[in-house]
Amino acid sequence: MADDTGIYAHQGFRQPLGFGQRPALIVVDFVNGFTDPDKLGGGNIGPAIERTVELLAAARRFKLPVAFTRVVFAEDGSDHGVFNRKVPTLNTLHEGNPDIEIVDELTPEPGEKIIDKKYPSAFFATDLASWMAFKGADTAIVTGCTTSGCVRATVVDAMCHGFAPIVPADCVGDRAIGPHEANLFDMEQKYADVTGLDQVLGELERIGLRNEA
Repeated sequence: MADDTGIYAHQGFRQPLGFGQRPALIVVDFVNGFTDPDKLGGGNIGPAIERTVELLAAARRFKLPVAFTRVVFAEDGSDHGVFNRKVPTLNTLHEGNPDIEIVDELTPEPGEKIIDKKYPSAFFATDLASWMAFKGADTAIVTGCTTSGCVRATVVDAMCHGFAPIVPADCVGDRAIGPHEANLFDMEQKYADVTGLDQVLGELERIGLRNEA
């Protein structure tokens, strides 16, 4: 980043949020269409999926609430909005198209929530916030794609709903590295704790051991 970023520290940004007592895992839009550079994928999304496999396994081992999101529109266009005007490729993401399906490596298990959404945030016009509150969650571990789009929107809304966002940087991806890195920087300054997968796994281990005590 440029040398002028020191102003953030001077103004008191980037304060740590930390893990709460009950994290939930949100896997944002890791679907087939976002793995294909000829459709909506590219960049470092593939490696981010690979790292999320390990995180998802840990979340299941510690019995965390897990939610997945997909972008799904009606094939007849009846629910299209401004988002579709801006990115018309989204119009192909409708029921029956395998591009909307969650990638095989992260196939949801029974009891895990699948949220179909039409806008970037996993919270907008969905029941994610009430579901997380019902599960007793106080922390949102957000993975998925894209870092600059649906991940960022979900992180901001998680914070607005009172859930402390945690972003494992190696478990989120974007179709271009510049937006990926810039948005990780911005989220870390204002909205979330941005850390590595190993640190997240260590926190889950600590929370799990504490809960067993």
